[in-house]
Amino acid sequence: MLRFRLKELIQDKSFKEGRRVTLGEVSEATGIHKTTLSRLQNPTGYNTTTETINLLCKYFQCEVGDLVVYIEE
Repeated sequence: MLRFRLKELIQDKSFKEGRRVTLGEVSEATGIHKTTLSRLQNPTGYNTTTETINLLCKYFQCEVGDLVVYIEE
């Protein structure tokens, strides 16, 4: 199973920038719908596209491995 670390990346960005980063802000900056971002935060996982992963990596300036973690079922 793939797990998205979106919540952790948002918390890290908030800490580094000394302000609250919201899903709405990430949505506006990436063009990814807030509902999609919310589903990616869900621990059960969500089927998404490589374009979404690309946009999030670009926004957070991270590697795919920082955003997505494989968990053996």
